[in-house]
Amino acid sequence: MTSEPIVAALDIGTAYTTAIVAAVHGDWPRTPTLRVLGVGSTRTMGLRRGIVSDIEEATRSIRKAVEEASRVAGVTPDSLYVGIAGEHVRAMCSTGVVAISGHEIMRTDVDRVNEVARAMAIPQDRELLHAIPQEYRVDKTDGIRDPVGMIGTRLETEMYLVTIGSSPAMNLRKSIERAGYKTRELVLEPLASALAVLTEEEKELGVILLELGAGTTDLAVFHEGKIRHLGTIPYGGNAVTSDLVQGLGITNSDAEQLKEAYGCAYEPMVDAEQVIAMPASASHAERHISRELMSHIIHQRMDEIFDKVQREVQTAGFAGRLNAGVVLTGGGAALEGVSELAADVFGLGVRVGIPGDNVGGLVEQIAEPRFSTAVGLALYGAHRVALGGVIARRPSLTGAGVDKLAARVKMWLQDWF
Repeated sequence: MTSEPIVAALDIGTAYTTAIVAAVHGDWPRTPTLRVLGVGSTRTMGLRRGIVSDIEEATRSIRKAVEEASRVAGVTPDSLYVGIAGEHVRAMCSTGVVAISGHEIMRTDVDRVNEVARAMAIPQDRELLHAIPQEYRVDKTDGIRDPVGMIGTRLETEMYLVTIGSSPAMNLRKSIERAGYKTRELVLEPLASALAVLTEEEKELGVILLELGAGTTDLAVFHEGKIRHLGTIPYGGNAVTSDLVQGLGITNSDAEQLKEAYGCAYEPMVDAEQVIAMPASASHAERHISRELMSHIIHQRMDEIFDKVQREVQTAGFAGRLNAGVVLTGGGAALEGVSELAADVFGLGVRVGIPGDNVGGLVEQIAEPRFSTAVGLALYGAHRVALGGVIARRPSLTGAGVDKLAARVKMWLQDWF
């Protein structure tokens, strides 16, 4: 049994549900690190495109993954940092303006202007997930990251508000509760993945984080160190599998097996002479197909997905401004040829993001792109624990003082994005 604080993360993807139990250590509060103690993963049931479609099935998947991670770790968590994504996610910009009573801007002034920006009315069927400060303006000077200590009479902020559908969030929390756990906090999955696989330099130069999931493809655009755009393409690895089923006349399970064993997303990489054996079935004897045909089917669908992403990035106004290129993550990023195709479509540098920085313990078990979200959620939790420890070590603060510091901790956390 470790004496270090424990965090537990849960990534409920359309294909896999993954849980991580980790101990928090390192240099608090700035750079806490993880020691992964246990990892659990199971096939997801009861989810469609990131949304719970069957609470009982989702509950079973959650319980199985967390119990497996807990058994390996020797620690049973009671609460989880949980990822959420899907087409119900929306983002918008909000501005706040306050007058400065004195000459020098204080931290309380920054808190005030942030609260004004956060106060935008949210529809009843939605809930605020993240409020992320983008930049500040003091009088006529803009592009300021931290205005504390500056001189001025008017302070403005631009804030990025991320909202989610209330119903998907409630059903997700209900599934977790039925599995026997509490939801410590919901975190947007692309932002969690960014903590695990992006560097500060990439976020500063401009980068697309592309999470290739089974049900959807989620994208996040970072520029000048901040999250600037979020989007979801309603196609993912399951669409590729469905195309193989239709194109090759095979079952869904056979298509998944062939995709994992022989799939290639970039047709020019495949030897035109290579032939692969198709599984025998009740209606078909064993037969053979060209691997090039299979690659052609995958290439076409992935090219369509990347093209939709590129058009969304162009519409958002970031074409030609992303000097750090594209980082691919999620289960689909492990497919052979996917980075080559992405480089061809986007005309940018592409790499596959694999979690590992600031992580120790069972590193070899999470060194795959599909673990990026779960690791990022655990890192988010580690910073929560570290900053919470700072609050706990400030015994002179009570009541409203603790509330104010806790609110500032939340803002520091959002400032990572």
